[in-house]
Amino acid sequence: MPLALPRISRRRALEGAGAGLVVFGLLLWWLLPLGASPPGGKVVFSTGGASGVYEVYGNELKKAAADDLPDLDIKLWSSQGSKENVRRVATGEADYTIAAADAVRQYQQDKGSGWDRLRGCVRLYDDYVHLVVRGDSRVTKVADLKGKRVVVGPEGSGVRIIAERVLAAAGLDLGDIDAVDTASQAAGPSLTTGDVDAFFWSGGLTTPFVKDLSEKTDIRLVELGSLVDELHRQGGRSSYYRAAIMPTDAYPDAQGGRPVQTIAVANLLVTTEQADERVTEWLTRVVIDHRDAIGQRVHAAQLVDLRTAVYTDPLDLHEGARRYYRSVKP
Repeated sequence: MPLALPRISRRRALEGAGAGLVVFGLLLWWLLPLGASPPGGKVVFSTGGASGVYEVYGNELKKAAADDLPDLDIKLWSSQGSKENVRRVATGEADYTIAAADAVRQYQQDKGSGWDRLRGCVRLYDDYVHLVVRGDSRVTKVADLKGKRVVVGPEGSGVRIIAERVLAAAGLDLGDIDAVDTASQAAGPSLTTGDVDAFFWSGGLTTPFVKDLSEKTDIRLVELGSLVDELHRQGGRSSYYRAAIMPTDAYPDAQGGRPVQTIAVANLLVTTEQADERVTEWLTRVVIDHRDAIGQRVHAAQLVDLRTAVYTDPLDLHEGARRYYRSVKP
């Protein structure tokens, strides 16, 4: 004889269904960004110099955001690099930017206008410091630059900050060299003709203009990794540099199939505490979700890792970015 199943009243069934809907709604609230539909509006994104990785990354991020944020108008604004980028965002001239951690820390230490409003969204990828010379150059270490004509980057650039720190670690300063403050991206022809002896550059791997130069001219990358301990003794912003290896496939025509010891520093996606939480959350999501697509043009972007992206030292996380990381936390 079949067992008689208890009859469920209509009221209890409705109560059960209602509870299920509440649980489902809470689950959606937790998993989805703030609000079901993507935010719109206009934001200014400060990038970098022509042919530099910051500029390329900004263009690729804008393309990726067009898919997920069709109503968000992103205006790209070129710059001299990290130092100018940080100032623009801190003072409200731009809403978002990319900047190296050492430049951010210097701005904080200098207490530049709006320094305490700065916030981080993503730890992106590392910049690698390049010291480029001709293949026949006698420069084999930074100390050999004394008396040489060297492109150190314009005032306001992240390259300039790093060049000054690296020179100091080798016992030199700008007065010991014939410093040229033009953009590193334009230094290739002058290096080829011998008008300059070397140039500094800091960028993600592989930097297009350095790769192009290496394919046309016999160049060499000078070892820098031995200066890391001395940089750390400088303290402050210099503590954000770490030893790194420039792999053999970064610039195979320049390195003779050999890796080069150098210095690296993390890049951050930067905004301020005033930035809209929903826009910040969605942009953070775009950076992570479109990592591989952006990485087709900016190879370093392929290294963006959800496990480390949250570490935006020396900046606190923006609340919108924090919400994104919470939503994808296993």
